[in-house]
Amino acid sequence: MQQHPTPRVPARTTAPLYRRGRRRSALVAALLATALLTTAAHAPVVRADAPAASPEAADCPSVLAGKARCYTGRDAQGAHYAIAVPTRWNGSLVVHAHGGPDLGEASDPARSTGDLERWAVMVKEGYAWAGSSYRRGGYGTRMAAADTESVRRVFDDRFGRPGRTYLHGQSWGGNVAAKVAETYGRKPGAYDGVLLTNGVLGGGSRGYDHRVDLRVVYQYYCGNHPRPTEPRYPLWQGLRPDSTMTAAGLRSRLRECTGFDADPAARTPLQQRNLDDILAVTGIPERALESHLRFATFTFRDIVSTRLGGRNPFSNQGVRYAGSHDDRALNAGVERFAADPAARRDLSFDSDLTGRVSLPVLTLHAIDDPTAFVEHESAYRATLRGAGRAHLLVQSFTRESEHSGLSDAEYATSVAALDRWARTGHRPTPRSLAAACPAVDRAYGTGCFYDPAFTPAPYASRVLPRPGGRHWPAMTAGQERAWSRIDGVGIAP
Repeated sequence: MQQHPTPRVPARTTAPLYRRGRRRSALVAALLATALLTTAAHAPVVRADAPAASPEAADCPSVLAGKARCYTGRDAQGAHYAIAVPTRWNGSLVVHAHGGPDLGEASDPARSTGDLERWAVMVKEGYAWAGSSYRRGGYGTRMAAADTESVRRVFDDRFGRPGRTYLHGQSWGGNVAAKVAETYGRKPGAYDGVLLTNGVLGGGSRGYDHRVDLRVVYQYYCGNHPRPTEPRYPLWQGLRPDSTMTAAGLRSRLRECTGFDADPAARTPLQQRNLDDILAVTGIPERALESHLRFATFTFRDIVSTRLGGRNPFSNQGVRYAGSHDDRALNAGVERFAADPAARRDLSFDSDLTGRVSLPVLTLHAIDDPTAFVEHESAYRATLRGAGRAHLLVQSFTRESEHSGLSDAEYATSVAALDRWARTGHRPTPRSLAAACPAVDRAYGTGCFYDPAFTPAPYASRVLPRPGGRHWPAMTAGQERAWSRIDGVGIAP
């Protein structure tokens, strides 16, 4: 493997604002600054003490050809990862947590390399990038957080400690990155700030309640998931463990009942009424109906049958459904169930957030996100406020309608603002982000869609709350500490 000169990391120009014990002496800073003058770029290299399983050189995505050196590998837990270091590295690192969760049994190397291509904007902005595919598919927020922390350590071992390290999480990865910040972010030297984009920030015990409602409301109207001729099972399972149904099979049943992907003129009156009722009651956008039902089918099966040993963490007791053509009949006929307290505790411990962060956190969320509703941001603000940490949070919103990707100019604007906040203490605002974006967009041409005046409605306005479900955080720091002392609590890695 080709050897490169040892990378040099820029000295911090100011002491970090959110941790102690990371100040450098003026002499050391001066020596490092002098050393920087001898190199025009920060090229990655194999350190003499690098572990045997260190990253191996790999081809970069085409969008980064000539702009970075890329590496792949597998950590001690079996999680594949990808790393990129720009040829003109600014000395800082973005550690990425991917969304999903994917449902394959093993770690998928294509996931981290695909995400590197998707967020190549971070590398183009001069940041090194590292992302884990996680050690397995399936649900497990703490597992994913541990693997995200692992790839940060891999990077440090191989390339030296960066000047600063930032977390980025997208979608479910926002939940993962927020968990990393709470779990590992208090350690001096680990992380300097957090960027959460279109994040699922309501946690697992409440963040999927709209899909619980979709699952039971769909079955009330459609009656084909399962069909009357098929084995029965409680709907909180999502899908019975031994079912061979595929995503294509689920789509066929959804089409049969609602004609969701047909021209409205081609739908039968019953299909149209079924579709109207399901959408009105659940608040799920028509364009995302299939993806939400897939989650409430296949991911629920993973959570319940694989991760929680068949125990039920979900409830719809006390929920009154409204908006249909006959609410009385719906509420009388819909399947009802209560959560197993231990299962709910385990899901909460794994994925709910306490709000106990000690880092600056910047969020970016599309107002019309059809998957992670923008009201997740209200839940997260309430969570940090409940923990007394709201001063560490800045939230921004854009007039976009996609979940899986936002404008590159907005990602670049966000990471630059987070970096400035961590270095100088200059806290960004929604207006300052909107004002800075057009200059950044001259390099990307992807547009700036910030809406500085937008404020999301409360989470309970979008997702029907369960009794006691209006208070945040969903898991307090005290509960987390108490549960952590009980053997076997949570979801196994």
